Amino acid sequence: MRFAHVIGPGSEEPRLVLVEGDQAVIVEDLFDGAPRFLEDLIAGGDALLGRVRDTAGAGTRHPLGGLRFASALLTPPVILAIGLNYAAHSSELGLKTDSTPTVFVLWPNSLSAHDATTTWPRSVSETVDYEAELGVIIGTPAKNVAAENALNHVWGYTVVNDITARNIQYSEAQWSRCKSFDGFTPTGPFVVTADEIPDPQDLHIWTVLDGRTMQDASTAQMVRSVATLISSLSESATLLPGTLISTGSPGGAGYSRDPQVFLRDRSTVTVGIDGIGELTTHCRMTD
Repeated sequence: MRFAHVIGPGSEEPRLVLVEGDQAVIVEDLFDGAPRFLEDLIAGGDALLGRVRDTAGAGTRHPLGGLRFASALLTPPVILAIGLNYAAHSSELGLKTDSTPTVFVLWPNSLSAHDATTTWPRSVSETVDYEAELGVIIGTPAKNVAAENALNHVWGYTVVNDITARNIQYSEAQWSRCKSFDGFTPTGPFVVTADEIPDPQDLHIWTVLDGRTMQDASTAQMVRSVATLISSLSESATLLPGTLISTGSPGGAGYSRDPQVFLRDRSTVTVGIDGIGELTTHCRMTD
């Protein structure tokens, strides 16, 4: 099943929809007590998801083209990001892949949506980069989970663009701020339930910047698989339902190119993962 948060004409309030092709069914309208947001659907477990599935056929269809997207997740308990999880990306940035995952937290203000505009001051950074990443959404609490059982705790998958101010990344010891400007974590447009993705390590992942392909890889190239990451993270803290894990970016970053390529004023960048979706961001720099 495929879900999204959308905003209808004349409204600013996101609503959860079930997406079927180019049509959307408003989940809240399916039955009394139906979830309004994805976080509510996740909290309801398999029983609530099953009820949505069973009643969706009677729901009113709305053209998806007339709706605006909101972030795939609106209020995740935490956004955990993994750095240096593809050897090619680590090498091109001149950074070493550690023996354990490089983990940092993204701030909630950074969440943004498909087809939204992300704006930042030119005076703060002119070296802003793209990073296509597979987003993993936790469905049930995970604590001390073995890798062979880890995917059982995944509710679904989405697309993330881990936008990064490289000048700040290389001037500070931690990476949260350089990746947490307002709008620096676009997600979506869709969340695909885990049953639709039999193997998260067999997905084509890519980036197109202003019509030019910049990243073109497979999640098979991850240093640590999704299951390994969940297992490792769950050793120290319980991963709560709704947690978003951004699993790292493949090679092809603009920072490593000669000449370097960065997001500029009026750039358009699309990151995508086959079977999940394409996520577009419009860029604006202010003086």
